[in-house]
Amino acid sequence: MKELVFLTAAMWTALAGAAPAPHFMGPEDIARLHAVGDPQVDPSGTWVAYTVAGTDAVADKTITHVWMSRWDGGGSVQLTSRPKESETTPRWSPDGRWIAFISSRADDLEDDALWLLDRRGGEARKLQGITGSVADVVWSPDSTTLALIVGDPDPDRKANAAASAALPAAAKPGTAAPPTTSPDDAPPPSDSSKPDDKKPQPIVIDRFQFKQDIDGYRRTQRKRLWRYDLATSRATRLTTGDYDEALPAFAPDGRTIAFVSKHGSDPDRTYNWGIFTVAAGATAAEPHAVTTFEGDNADPDWESYPAWSPDGRSIAYLQGGPVKLFSYGVRTLAVIAATGGAPHILTTSLDRNVSNPSWTANGRALRFRVEDDGVERIAEVAISGGALRPVIGGARVFSAFAPGPKGHDAVLMTDPAHPAEVHALDRGHVRALSHQNDDWLKTVTLGAVARTRLRSRDATEVHGFVVTPPGAASAKPYPLVLFNHGGPQAQFDLSFNANWQILAGAGYIVVSSNPRGSTGRGQMFAAALYADWGGPAVPDALAAVDDAVARGLADPGRLFVGGWSYGGMLTNYLIASDTRFKAAVSGASIANVFAGYGTDQYIRDYEVELGRPWENAAAWARVSYPFYHNDRVTTPTLFMAGDKDFNVPLLNSEQMYQALRSRGIDTRLIIYPGQFHGLTRPSFLKDRMQRWLAWYAAHGGVSNVL
Repeated sequence: MKELVFLTAAMWTALAGAAPAPHFMGPEDIARLHAVGDPQVDPSGTWVAYTVAGTDAVADKTITHVWMSRWDGGGSVQLTSRPKESETTPRWSPDGRWIAFISSRADDLEDDALWLLDRRGGEARKLQGITGSVADVVWSPDSTTLALIVGDPDPDRKANAAASAALPAAAKPGTAAPPTTSPDDAPPPSDSSKPDDKKPQPIVIDRFQFKQDIDGYRRTQRKRLWRYDLATSRATRLTTGDYDEALPAFAPDGRTIAFVSKHGSDPDRTYNWGIFTVAAGATAAEPHAVTTFEGDNADPDWESYPAWSPDGRSIAYLQGGPVKLFSYGVRTLAVIAATGGAPHILTTSLDRNVSNPSWTANGRALRFRVEDDGVERIAEVAISGGALRPVIGGARVFSAFAPGPKGHDAVLMTDPAHPAEVHALDRGHVRALSHQNDDWLKTVTLGAVARTRLRSRDATEVHGFVVTPPGAASAKPYPLVLFNHGGPQAQFDLSFNANWQILAGAGYIVVSSNPRGSTGRGQMFAAALYADWGGPAVPDALAAVDDAVARGLADPGRLFVGGWSYGGMLTNYLIASDTRFKAAVSGASIANVFAGYGTDQYIRDYEVELGRPWENAAAWARVSYPFYHNDRVTTPTLFMAGDKDFNVPLLNSEQMYQALRSRGIDTRLIIYPGQFHGLTRPSFLKDRMQRWLAWYAAHGGVSNVL
């Protein structure tokens, strides 16, 4: 056998040419990665469906398709493959015959539609009778109906998009051109009462929280719960009221649907997401409120569906921490009677965020993911309570858990050397089922990732990571990049991190800490940053730099810093607190927090955490010191942002850029047109890292980069 394999390999090499020598990861590799996600086990436990996102270089966009692999490892099949068209959210029908998925099928002006693919073969078909954009789908237990979350039609979206596309280039947003006529020369308003579909229409705002990244301006449109009957091709709205609804889940007998919504006189002002139920056959019915906790219950951002017990008598869900702490609080696992009442909290002593609960087949325990100090593991707890039992863990991240019949569970698993892939979870062990990145991994040499423990200025223990360049010599100090994570209520963990590897591949030691404000270390550790965004995080992050210098890993004369979102904010705090960095990159950040009020999506968080700016100006000024004490900043800084970002809008980067430019500090502002808070265009993702590296190189960093 060995001789046969050797000869076959030799023959292939002769035919195809020698394989390229492995290279260090660079910006160009971003387009070679495949993002695997959303595993779903079929009703027989034989197949696992999932999504695979890759880059279409010609279209300069990411395309997502649906794949499936045999749970026993017997092979993989690509189910959807139309060029330039994406499909997401694959969901098996309980009888195993159909896979439903969501797709706009290439027309960016069309709503996302629901499609059905027959497992026996043939083309997928679009389901008719649905008005609006489908956001989510679940099957009834008898496979005859589906529960949908559908966004209300936006009457202005197509008209505004078409009108914007028809404008001359110089008249589009982000461009400048002198007017051809003065305002006095403008024609009078039309007397016609009928809107012209080819002209943009006014945007009318009357909501408290009126902005949301990607969604844009929030108006009267809502995402609502509907029932779709396959036999009649008819969609029926299940509930009444003017509320957003999410995360539907059928009861085991199919007669009731649980879902998540936020009711009240003004839902925009509260965190009070709650569990509701409604009869599956209802029409515009008043739903029944199951939970009464005034804080978060199964917040849709957590992407954890209400989980019915096998007997249909109880619902498991996530309950948030204290209302005042919102995202700083720890999410716990709760079980409540399907009719309502007092919840039973099963993880009160855990002090870690949990997610994605699912019942064991016998209904005696729940399995769930645990975010824990740089990893994500899977654990189990009995319904009667008691200690957690480990299901699977280790120095890796389980970013999704998909239960299947007969113990045929699937997970999405990643570690520092491997992008996420679907694995079978088989009696406490994992087997790879998808292999989307295997070929690419053979072409790169990655930097080594090690965990660190260090002490901050006040002796608080801080945990983090150090990434060494591929082939690094231990005796040689390297230039260092302090790379900060977003959030701040998030953590760096042992998942594959392309940014770490690109920086390490360019020749930098990369250090990243999980400073106070990060999750994974408990509620008190996260809440230490409350209303003090630059406070303890600055010395915690600097401790990672000091540690690398003290260990001889980093050259103290060649220190650099950067990050995106809160990582960019922390970069601003750092360069306003410490002048030793030779250059900085601040992406999608804010420094003058006063400017965030009313211009971004965080109005509720601002008023809870900082108070209103005119009533508590001192708190707002304290977290805005990088702008109001801009005279402390001497570090050359590159600012980057998307011009459509409603999360941390462009104006914040513009202000900080302008302040440094006014003072003569070396600075530059890069604006990515048409991009939201997270960049998605592949050419921009590559461009961002090329400019990042070039900025460092121009200020004393590694020079052998593009």
